[in-house]
Order: sequence, then structure tokens, then C-alpha cells
Amino acid sequence: MSPDLPPVAPSVTAELVEALSPRLRKRLDAGIARLAARPVVREGDLVRIAVDDETDVVLHAQGGTVSRADAIRCGCLLAPDCLHRAAAASVAPVAADAPVAEEAPVAEDAPAAQDRPATRSVDPGDPDPAPAGAHAGATPAPAPAEGATAEQRAAARAVHAAAAAVLEAGTDGAGAVLQAELLRAAHTARLAGLPRAAAAAISVVTGVRAARSADPAYRLTDLVAALAATLGITRRVPHATGAELAELRGTVRQPYRPDGSLRLYGLFSEPVLTATGYAGVVTWTADAEGRLYTVSDVAPGGPARATGAADRAVRLGDTALTHRELSRAGLAVSGATVSPTGRLGAGAGVRAVRAAGAAWRAEPLDRLWSAPAAEQVARALNDGQDLLFLEVTLLGSVRESTGDCLLADCAGVPLRLVAAHDDPSLPYRDNLRLLAAARGSRLRIVARLVPGTPPRALLLATEHPTDPDARVDAGLDRLQRADLPADAVQDPPDTLPAGDEAPLHLLRRRVHQAVSGGRRVLALSASPHGEAGDGARLRRLGLATAGDVLDDLYSTAAVRSRDAFGRLLPSDAAPFARAWLAAAVCADAIERALCAGAWGAAADTASASGLLTHR
Repeated sequence: MSPDLPPVAPSVTAELVEALSPRLRKRLDAGIARLAARPVVREGDLVRIAVDDETDVVLHAQGGTVSRADAIRCGCLLAPDCLHRAAAASVAPVAADAPVAEEAPVAEDAPAAQDRPATRSVDPGDPDPAPAGAHAGATPAPAPAEGATAEQRAAARAVHAAAAAVLEAGTDGAGAVLQAELLRAAHTARLAGLPRAAAAAISVVTGVRAARSADPAYRLTDLVAALAATLGITRRVPHATGAELAELRGTVRQPYRPDGSLRLYGLFSEPVLTATGYAGVVTWTADAEGRLYTVSDVAPGGPARATGAADRAVRLGDTALTHRELSRAGLAVSGATVSPTGRLGAGAGVRAVRAAGAAWRAEPLDRLWSAPAAEQVARALNDGQDLLFLEVTLLGSVRESTGDCLLADCAGVPLRLVAAHDDPSLPYRDNLRLLAAARGSRLRIVARLVPGTPPRALLLATEHPTDPDARVDAGLDRLQRADLPADAVQDPPDTLPAGDEAPLHLLRRRVHQAVSGGRRVLALSASPHGEAGDGARLRRLGLATAGDVLDDLYSTAAVRSRDAFGRLLPSDAAPFARAWLAAAVCADAIERALCAGAWGAAADTASASGLLTHR
């Protein structure tokens, strides 16, 4: 997946791949690999890929997105039925059907929050990809107890079948043809009024492409969560009614409601850099009651836009504040419109002027840090508001298999703070490395919870280690060694002992292995049943349900039918997808419970188990 190419609508990719002959479909993955290595040149809305010295593929990205099949042209002799057009669409980022640019000028046309920071993990129970932790708006009225339409049921089953086929093959085997089938199903689901299922399916394709292209930003955990969400949502849609169905359908655009006058205080800004080709910045603010609001500037782009958007003017009223300035200043807004997730609209009637800001240790922002950490974690696990406002003492660094992380004490809880994004153009990891040298410093931070054990969070912003009146946005501001205390010494990182604190890894690694290697790899690596198997070990350690679903996953992966001559028949992906989904949901529920226990919080696992609800 090339970030230099414009996003291509799912329907376009599906149409071009479907038009290929069977012979060319077999060669498509190899064609994608060759085209991905070719030079790309941008000329306004036109993007050229040099196939060879004499032939170019041209993508016309009107408005930043390729939305029609005829917007991709090739100069080879076989065009328009050539391999190059389908390969170009398949190597480009996947566009949302309603791409996000700037805020819409009127409330009813405000786009869905698809500019969610890429640092936030995907929760299978999350109804819409919106920034978490924001002020919850008015609760929608209960929907009538009506079921899904025939068109929606058919679309949900098509997405489910296509996602199950991707799981069956694993990222290693899910080539461009399987991806295109899932994209076509996602487009059909969107047309049928199932935008949530469509968005989840597109996230799966994006993750598969990132895995196959060895994208450094690829995270297997995100792909696992996206696949679980896709299978879980589409499994429930045909049987859901009323409010449950409304939640499963999701919304294309967030409703913006009038919220009168607001007095806001800047908290911090975080860069957005998504695998789908969008980049920018989200600035977080709070009002006097501690409710959170966001202002965003996200559009198609790459790392340069993610780092540069912080210095762009906020598109809200007549204010000339940049996002970086707003994160330290204040804002007085009249005629405000706010989405249910706290995102501020930029309609024509909105007025905004600069106002005085507030320090983190002064009112009204000080109250955000007054809630106990356990209470904040419980809120993050149960309500999806995953920002944590913590006061920590830095203890140094610890080495893990994925790299070094910052170790801190948070009211007696040993907390690991990790980089929110791995892109080298963002200073997250460098800042963590420097902060590890400020051992003993007591700082207030803003972090995003990562469920699991040991306690872990993504560091988003922190007080300056030597200037109590300054703040550091971990993804935008770059600390220098001169910013550290005079006696700071960078000690070699400690080494974590091998092994998990809990045996959940026995289940979780098989869930992850299935997504990477597919059903066949899981069948070959199945542990023995009985007293010697992983399932029995989980049961002996008190995780009986986890042991049962793991045994079922192994058994389902190994089942293959044969015809009268002993030849293997084509496998049915549905039973394996069902067993895998049960294992993924079980692992998620246990992980949330372990996370809550580590923080001394209470977790509600209903959102995870709800993925399997089937009446």
C-alpha cells in the first residue's frame, strides 16, 4: 500500500478486479508487487505511475479521491482490460465512501468522525470510529422494534462470508482478489444502509494490505480487532431489532446539535496518521465542567501533513489560532454545534474568538486529574472514554519484545507508557526515550488506555520535565536533552522476564496466529487435546471458558471433509469463523477483566460478549 497514491473508493477496486480474466487474476498479486516499486509523480489531481519507460498508469483523484473506475487509465496495449489498472487500485489506500476533509459548514452535513487518531485501538464493541473520551451528547430516541430489511440481511451475510474467507486464508493468503471481494461486499453494505459494517470491512482490507506490504505501522492487534468487529456486527444484523439494530447499522454522518455558548480551555494536540491515507491533527479542549471537546483538521495526506497541520489555523469561526496555539490557549464559542462524541462543528453560524487558557494544575483543568486512576480506567473500559489524566513518577525504561517503553508509578500501579505511533516522522518514541532519563520526576500526563496486563497506556501529552508551566504534546513537540533535569542519567533499560503474568497468551496467540497464517497454519500447530493440551492448562488455571473455546478453535480448524474418492472438498469457512470469533471475544473479555483488576477498577464485558448474541 503506497501512501504516495490517492485513496481509491472500494467500489472502484472491486469493479476493476472483477473485470479481469481468470488468467490475469492469478497474476494480480505479482503485478501489485511490481507496481508498488515503480516511481510515482503527482501533477495536481493527476498521479502517474511509471509502469515502464513508455507506459504510465494515471489516476485522476478529483477532490483527493479516485471515485470512478474510468478515473484510472493505462497506456498499455491491453487497456482498459489490463492488469495495471486493477493493480494500481489495489496498491493505493482504501478510501471511505464519504471521505473526510474539513468540517462541513452546516450541522446536518457534518462528516462522520473517520479522522479518529490512528493511535487508538479498535474495540470490537465500538459502534462508530469516533474519537473516544469526548463529551457525550444527547441520547438518541429508542428505535422502533423493527428488523433489518431483506437487502440489509443479504448485505450483512455477504460481508460476513467475505470476511470469513479472508480469515480462512490469513494475511499471507488473502491476496488482491479476496480483498476486492470484501471491498465489494463493504460497498454493498453501505448502499444497504449498514455503514458500520462497511467501515469495519474496509479496516480489515487496510490491515491486510499493511501486513502484506510489511508496512512498519501495521499492528496485528488492530487487524484482529477489525476482523472481530466485522464478523460480530454482520453476525448480529440479521437477527437484531430496534435500538440494537440501529447501533449495528451505525451512521454515515454524525448528527451535530446546537450547544449554545462554550468557554473552552486547550489541553493538547495529537497528530493523526491513518493507514487509509488520511492525516492531520486533533486538538482536545475541555469546558469548566470537565467535558471534552475536539477540533480537527484531517484530510488525505501523509506524515508531512500530520506534522504540519498543527500549525494550520483552526477552522472554527473567525479565530486565527493554530492548533498548536489552541492546545495551550482558550476559546470562546457562540452558536456552537457539537456531535455526540464532542467534535465541534464549523457551520456558518459558529463564532469563535481567542480567550485565556489555563494551566493543567489550575482550575478548571485541574479537576480532570482529581478522579482516581481506577475510576478513569473503569470509565475507559465500560464507556469507551479512553483518555486517562494521570499523575505519575517516572522510573526509567523497560525493554520489551516490541521495543523500549517508559516505566512509571501511578498511585502504586506500575504503568508502562508506550509510543502512540511508530512512524519515525512523529517524535513519540524519541520523547519516551528522553523522558526515561528523567527518573524520579513527578509529572501529570494525558494517556490513552491499552487494555491488558501489565497496565499499559499510550503517552499523548505530558508536563515539561523541568518547566512546570509548559506542556509537551508527545506526537508533535520534540524534547531535547537540555530539557531534562541537570542530574538526568540515561541508564540501560531493564529487561522484562519472559512469559505472561496470566495464561491468556495461550488463547490470544492462537487468535492472532489464525489471522496471520489462516486456518491451515492453525490446524498444523494445534496442541494435543486431553490433559496435555493448552485448553486443559487454561481450565486448570481457572479459565474454563477460554479452554473450551480454544479446543473448539483447534477442532474446527482441523475439520475437512472428503469426497468418495478421499479428495479434500472445499472447506466451509463459516464454522471456523464462528469458532475464531468466540475465541477473540473471549480473549478480549478476559483481557479487559485482567486490566480492570490490575488497576483496581471494575470492567463490564457485555460489549465484547454482545458480538456473539444470536437470537
